[in-house]
Amino acid sequence: EKIEVKEFYQKLRDGAMPTTYQVTSESAREHIEEHLEKGRDVLVITFSSALSGTNGSFVVAAKNLQEKYPDRKIFVVDSLCACMGQGLFLDYVVKKANEGVSIEETRDFAENLKLHICHHFTVDNLFHLKRGGRVSGATAIIGSILKIKPVMHVDDGGHLTVVSKCMGRKKAVHALFENMLVSQELGENDPVFIAHADCMDDAEYLKSLILQKFPKVEITIGDIGAVIGSHAGAGTIALFHKGKKR
Repeated sequence: EKIEVKEFYQKLRDGAMPTTYQVTSESAREHIEEHLEKGRDVLVITFSSALSGTNGSFVVAAKNLQEKYPDRKIFVVDSLCACMGQGLFLDYVVKKANEGVSIEETRDFAENLKLHICHHFTVDNLFHLKRGGRVSGATAIIGSILKIKPVMHVDDGGHLTVVSKCMGRKKAVHALFENMLVSQELGENDPVFIAHADCMDDAEYLKSLILQKFPKVEITIGDIGAVIGSHAGAGTIALFHKGKKR
């Protein structure tokens, strides 16, 4: 069912509890095979295997299809990325592919790049993380009372982990920027992505902080969709960029 982003987050604020499900191996097979039937080789970039079983579904589908199409090349890369972090990763990979390199070179480029895509997150409501098993019930209650905001990142294993805690929203948004300053390795043409869950004002504020330090960087702001939003909640904000390491 299609739903507008703002309507979705209003439903969350009103107490709705959505559920999500991973792509099945059969669905993954259909997505791949439509290209194989047209004589194309296929490179699949999946959401982090540490956060979803989608990668496993595509691996199974690719293995089965390789037997049916022995003359075609089918590769699956686990991005170990999430949200617009995967979008940023794909931006680099597509640009590489458009240079005319082989599918193997594109795959190898992706494998070498993925641990240089940095993710910095903060959430506004700890109870969504509690529901997903990220924090305990006691932590969610105490954190909400004290207005503690966790600052998280996606580690080298593709897991979402807490790196620090801030008292209040503004400090948490500043922490995303400060963490970027430590980890960034931005070249002249490296973009920065910001994703938000119905909190555009915070996204614009974070953008302004970045532009003060990096006035020429291209910054893209996008919505956090319903799948990630179901687990992170309204008010989540995330920052993605290329870095020395995660």
